Amino acid sequence: MINLKTLTKTFIKDGNAVGVLRGIDLEIAAGETVAVLGVSGSGKTTLLQIMGLLDHPTGGSVLYDGVDVFTGDERTRADFRNRRIGFVFQFHHLLPEFTALENTMMPALIGGVPRREALRMAEAALTEVGLGDRLPHKPGELSGGEQQRVAVARAMIMKPAVLLADEPTGNLDETTGRKIEELLLQLNGARKTTLVVVTHNNQLARRMSRTLGLKDGTLHEL
Repeated sequence: MINLKTLTKTFIKDGNAVGVLRGIDLEIAAGETVAVLGVSGSGKTTLLQIMGLLDHPTGGSVLYDGVDVFTGDERTRADFRNRRIGFVFQFHHLLPEFTALENTMMPALIGGVPRREALRMAEAALTEVGLGDRLPHKPGELSGGEQQRVAVARAMIMKPAVLLADEPTGNLDETTGRKIEELLLQLNGARKTTLVVVTHNNQLARRMSRTLGLKDGTLHEL
């Protein structure tokens, strides 16, 4: 499903070129679960953002089902990203003035889904992550784990083929973090969603079907 070919990313810092990703080649099959490990600053988040079309590579290509997603225009990429890729971040990025239901609806509304259908989809997504009784609650009325579950529901509302998670348990206590781990793996099992997780959590990494290490701008199997 996902194929990275000689992927590079270079930043300019103080007038000097700094290579963060250096010729990465990677194939990820549909439904696979992959963990990416590496020290802080190794480029893990950059890699995930390029895979999720939130950032542009300096060189190389990113193919989904054989199609290079960076050859089209930004509108095409935005539509692809909204419909095919879900994101979960370390911090939930929920809008505080909106309810759990309204936050979850956002990708559907952005994608042009009629409001009534978006409401139905959001309710189903929140019920799936165990928050069917918390629909009218705003983020400030939810626990940290519940907020992250809303973020997962928002990521999954469009039933994306790929879920990208950047330190999804990094801001949670150990017990709550394990519940989010279970939730992500349950969604992978139920929906066959391809799951790529950037994490420092070795316990979570061991539960993935593959673990990759990012060091000196290159990936290697662990």
